[in-house]
Amino acid sequence: MKLKGKLLFLSIILLVLAALYLIWGLNPDNLDYALPRRVIKLISILMVGSCIAFSTTVFQTITNNRILTPSVLGLDSLYAFIQTFVVFLLGSTMLANLGGDINFILSAGLMVIFSVVLFKTFFSKEKRTVFSLLLFGVILGTFLQSLTTFMQVLMDPNEFFLVQNRMFASFNNINTDILYIAVLGTMVTLIYIFRYTRELDVVSLGRDSAISLGVDYASFVKRMFIVISILVSISTALVGPISFLGLIVVNINRQFLNTYKHKYLIPGSMLISSIMLLGGQLIAERIMNLKTPISIVINFIGGTYFIYLIFKEGRLS
Repeated sequence: MKLKGKLLFLSIILLVLAALYLIWGLNPDNLDYALPRRVIKLISILMVGSCIAFSTTVFQTITNNRILTPSVLGLDSLYAFIQTFVVFLLGSTMLANLGGDINFILSAGLMVIFSVVLFKTFFSKEKRTVFSLLLFGVILGTFLQSLTTFMQVLMDPNEFFLVQNRMFASFNNINTDILYIAVLGTMVTLIYIFRYTRELDVVSLGRDSAISLGVDYASFVKRMFIVISILVSISTALVGPISFLGLIVVNINRQFLNTYKHKYLIPGSMLISSIMLLGGQLIAERIMNLKTPISIVINFIGGTYFIYLIFKEGRLS
């Protein structure tokens, strides 16, 4: 099957799942209530799946490593720290008074600002490499996790329960106003990065090859890291962290399409990510009756797949 045929096949699967998600269980009595809410959930699932897949594909290309995800930059830990710090310092009442839109703008804005300052500061030194940045991200993420845990231990149990609910991805309470902002920001970012698919093909050859072929490597990588941080910040602030989804879908996509061209890899990973999220949400809602959060299932599968990839990379080397 050719690449365009494979993408068409994935698109058909996604359309079937989307139709099933929208119409399953509808009847004349609940149509007016349920359908608009399902449409909002569907849009958020497609957007979050696209953000995670897009950012992870670009991230793995820049780092030239198939077992890394943008979570190693510490953005998930920063999100958890922000949510915990607000409740710890101001209390759960203040968090409720902020509203979903203010909390979204605050979380996403701080994550993007943190990323921009980090990348600009880090890449100001010519001798510093991408892997040095990743190492710093791991250390910083661990530090933020320790601070988050420390504050959670000191919290009132009721406030701790509120914070814990925000640590798991959920599509059940999407704020429509937030969704509009997130979709707009995501569309602008995706349109911007799609112009650089050929440069990504070259960067996938490695730093030295990219420089010899005329790519301004340092500037390009810095811009891509900022774009990645925007996409991850939007998806995380909207529904919560889903650490391993990108790891699963990008590696499955690379094996399925078997190509280096990002004009196929990126749409393919977005389709597979949306299929997995939509299928998982369909099972969680209609079969398991929301007894298990979808993020727990994804992280379990992703963690297992991550271990498999580590052993596979070790055998190949």
